Amino acid sequence: MQKSSLHSLALITATALSVIACKKSDQPAPQQNNNADRQAMATFMKEHGPVFESFTVDAAAGGVLTSSTGTTYTIPGGAFQTKAGVSVSGAVTVSVKEINSVADMILSNKPTLTRDGKLLQSYGEFFVKAVQGNNDLQLKKDSGIKVAVRAKPNGQEIPMWSGDSSITTTLSGYDYLNVAVTLSIQMSVNKGVVWDQLTTHGYAFFNGTDGTLNFTLDSLVQWRNCDQIISNPSDPKTTVLGYFSSHYNAETQQSYQGDQPTILFFKPHNQNTVIRLYDIILNAPAGYQGFYSYQNSMPIGMQGTFLAMSSVNGKFYADMKDVTIAAPTGGNNYTSFTFDPQEVSESTMASMILSMNTK
Repeated sequence: MQKSSLHSLALITATALSVIACKKSDQPAPQQNNNADRQAMATFMKEHGPVFESFTVDAAAGGVLTSSTGTTYTIPGGAFQTKAGVSVSGAVTVSVKEINSVADMILSNKPTLTRDGKLLQSYGEFFVKAVQGNNDLQLKKDSGIKVAVRAKPNGQEIPMWSGDSSITTTLSGYDYLNVAVTLSIQMSVNKGVVWDQLTTHGYAFFNGTDGTLNFTLDSLVQWRNCDQIISNPSDPKTTVLGYFSSHYNAETQQSYQGDQPTILFFKPHNQNTVIRLYDIILNAPAGYQGFYSYQNSMPIGMQGTFLAMSSVNGKFYADMKDVTIAAPTGGNNYTSFTFDPQEVSESTMASMILSMNTK
């Protein structure tokens, strides 16, 4: 009798363990508690994004450079100086990076929103740097690089915007002798880039003869954006919340935007514009983790495409959704969309990003 009972108990225990094992196998693997997924997403963006094009110019004579997109950069003679203000002669390496498409904006984390959340229709984003040897150079005061971009703008004058990927912030504390100190340090911009309209050289002008937009770069190592505001201030707007029902990486909340493993973009249809929803929903239960837009910034009735991407446990996941921004319902003060990213290969995710250009 005792032997039979022990045998029955063993069978029950084995069956229970088998059921538990089956249930566990149906559940997603727990997330790794490291930064591998953040690095994977950042590496993916860098490897597929736009790169610098480099040219050599004689500093004393100047010259005209033409990028692969046909944009020309006219550099006057004697335009460069060192950071100490010393004029430069001889060969200088000038490098330019251009962002012209929505896919490039996504891959470079350069969305087209103003500081206060207005949508911008982009005719190009431009970054120029110059070096001689190991020395970074500057433009002399009252000297500028003339830029001509091939574009067909909606208007003769297009506002110019200045953007930076880092901001200066103040850090207070104590040094190694316990003396109070305050330092100014550079930190990454949470939203990727901050766009402010320029007051000097504040417009690009359309040349109908050769079909180019023309503007002047009066400084180096800063982004310049040639954009029109497309959002009508009088249009009714709402706040959009984007929920991830699956494959949201919990490390996102501990990351800078540039290396977040889970990200969400929105492209209005038929506009060279992209928005990144970067503010993280706080205290979110499972199925409601994600991001929200600027408050009351998304035009109701606007049609567009969301692209949700995530890196979890060494794999990529993505979901693309065509939507119309609807008015809030049920007494809510927001409009929500839910995304269910599924596993994709690196090449498939790159193709999904590229397809945003035609949305």
